[in-house]
Amino acid sequence: MKKLQNKVAVIIGATSGMVLAAEKLFVDEGAYVFITGRRQKEVDEAVAAIGKNVMGIRCDSSVLSDPDHRFEVVKKEKGHIDILYDSPGFGAFGITIGHITEDIFDKTFNLNTKETLFTVQKALGLTKDEGSIIMTGTAATTKVVEGLSVSSASKNGSLCFSRTWSVELKSRRIRVDVVSLGPINIPAWEHMPKEMIEAFISTVPFRRLGQPEEIAAAVLFLASDDSKFVTGVELNVD
Repeated sequence: MKKLQNKVAVIIGATSGMVLAAEKLFVDEGAYVFITGRRQKEVDEAVAAIGKNVMGIRCDSSVLSDPDHRFEVVKKEKGHIDILYDSPGFGAFGITIGHITEDIFDKTFNLNTKETLFTVQKALGLTKDEGSIIMTGTAATTKVVEGLSVSSASKNGSLCFSRTWSVELKSRRIRVDVVSLGPINIPAWEHMPKEMIEAFISTVPFRRLGQPEEIAAAVLFLASDDSKFVTGVELNVD
């Protein structure tokens, strides 16, 4: 039997890279998946790439009114959520103390912390007991990366959320976990200087970038019954 047979998953935050890999894997494992993104063209392309058991919803994760729309669609179409994978993110690389602006701070915390809080909160009414909530974190919260203090601090929120919410939701047996990423081979890296990429790779024991499919496999573990005795954890894939 497939690991996510007859499950309903809502995956928020991207239509390419590691999140698209997770969307494809979820469908391959039997789930029906709702995916979201800011740009309709990219949402449509992701839906076409997945091919079946998927619905795309255009919305902007940084606008708090938009999540109401996507969950209304989920409620109408399927009536509940088994898995919520919240993975939007913004990281301002190379911004060291003395150069951090209020705009950078607000943009980072609004998307990486505030969005997560209110998205999960709005999804709770549809989330079934014994469901799974998964958030994306970063290895940079524990492995110091110069110029990433704001992004790292904002993602620390997900760790605090998962530990606290796993206790607050224990009566419903809803699992709340974080997948914290090392440097992953996603389209964003194409725009980074070669020296920066090599610096990141030098911190990885295997001396390479992780692949989107490797992140997807870790997310699948937390989404499936394989992790029924796991909650409030940070799973480092780095």
